[in-house]
Amino acid sequence: MAVVLQALDLWKEYPGTTALADVSVSLEQGRVHALLGKNGAGKSTLVKILAGTTMPTRGRILVGGREVILHSAQDAFRHGIATVYQELSLITDLTVAENILLGRLPCRRLGCLRMVDWPQTYRRARAVLEEMQVEIDVRRRVSELSLGQQQVIEIAKAMSFRPSVLLLDEPTSALAHHETESLFSLVRQLASGGVAVLYITHRLQELPRIADSVIVLRDGMLVDVVEMAQATPDRIVRLMFGEAVPKRRPASVKPGSRVVLEARRLTRAHKFHEVDLTVHEGEVLGIAGMLGSGRTELLRALFGAEPPDAGEILLDGRVCTPRSPQVMKRHGLAFTPENRKEHGLVPILSTRGNMMLASLDSAPRWGLTTRRRERSIVQRLVSELSISVPDIEQPVTVLSGGNQQKVVIGKWLNTQPRVILFDEPTRGIDVQAKQQVFQIMWELSRRGICSIFVSSELEELVEACHRILIMRRGKIVEDVLAADITADELYRRCMDW
Repeated sequence: MAVVLQALDLWKEYPGTTALADVSVSLEQGRVHALLGKNGAGKSTLVKILAGTTMPTRGRILVGGREVILHSAQDAFRHGIATVYQELSLITDLTVAENILLGRLPCRRLGCLRMVDWPQTYRRARAVLEEMQVEIDVRRRVSELSLGQQQVIEIAKAMSFRPSVLLLDEPTSALAHHETESLFSLVRQLASGGVAVLYITHRLQELPRIADSVIVLRDGMLVDVVEMAQATPDRIVRLMFGEAVPKRRPASVKPGSRVVLEARRLTRAHKFHEVDLTVHEGEVLGIAGMLGSGRTELLRALFGAEPPDAGEILLDGRVCTPRSPQVMKRHGLAFTPENRKEHGLVPILSTRGNMMLASLDSAPRWGLTTRRRERSIVQRLVSELSISVPDIEQPVTVLSGGNQQKVVIGKWLNTQPRVILFDEPTRGIDVQAKQQVFQIMWELSRRGICSIFVSSELEELVEACHRILIMRRGKIVEDVLAADITADELYRRCMDW
């Protein structure tokens, strides 16, 4: 196969860190190249360089054998490189045709006026979809489409530039199973038409169905390029993680024997099925699984944010109905959401304001509170959680990601919880901040408070937890002790090959 794009000796250095170090990869016409690596491996940096949105510190990029310099996404488009990011960029109030040709709508003149040529717009958009063998009405509003169809339109927008290289960043991360299969068919069809595809994913179980080869990065360096026929689960995981032994939680952090929280045959349609779990006093319980396995949905059900359709929840042996977060908060549950910026914090409020939000209904004196009382509470939590904040009256947005995450946790500690549900609490924060989040969990454990911890970084579960539940396709399939498993073995058991 002809090499369409080459990255040669790419480096990307930031003050104090090297994101990419001497990375060279080649993308061949008509093949799907999967790009793998754990968080911080350099995947996003490589994609941004190839997409023209980040300039490398040094190194070369060749398209069709000729060196090019990509100063912008427009430069990448001109050289036949199109990128579809994980976050959709569609304008949902516009039609399919308008989104596909956004910024390039064909126009015609009517006297001195220049007007959109709608018949030509619809013809061009329809031609793009027909070439992709996709049947979607180009006059429909994007808001009327399923998430899977919207992902297809995002790809159609990229394909309207007639690229020779298509970069796909986690395209199935939010899709249902049947939508994922449809997308695979489309990607394979584009590859068979001669497009070189770079497919970024963390869902290792997808690889046999979509990839021709696997490119693995680790710590900013290229580890290996493996043909899919030789890419066994053991080999891929070993390439991603190396032989490093993860740090473990302190031996002094031990759970008690009393069951605090129990779920029996908990079910929510199309999300998870007949889930049984128990959490003991002071236990840090991990939930592992690939994206789409039902982890987040299970936490939201336990907290009453998305009540289950069937089953029951018991606290200290007594049944409680998770009708709403307010009900579950009264029962002693707390929840730190996956997206702290949108669902965990109010950006315009101060650190003090955010840390008091969950406990306002417990204020003394007929529900009234004072700034002096709040400052006293917040200052104590800032000290306990080692939050680095210049002034608790400043907007919470001035804090780093790690300190913002600790503000979210502190907000719930104000409610005196018995069980805290942590959904991806270490996402987007540095290594030191992650260790501080673990220290908070372990200190809560010493005080008898339970934690249920969901993380896509499975080595974190091995490091932080006492016990780990493994979910696949909405069901808990295994219950293992963290001390008895390694991160790579945990990855293998989460995969659904």
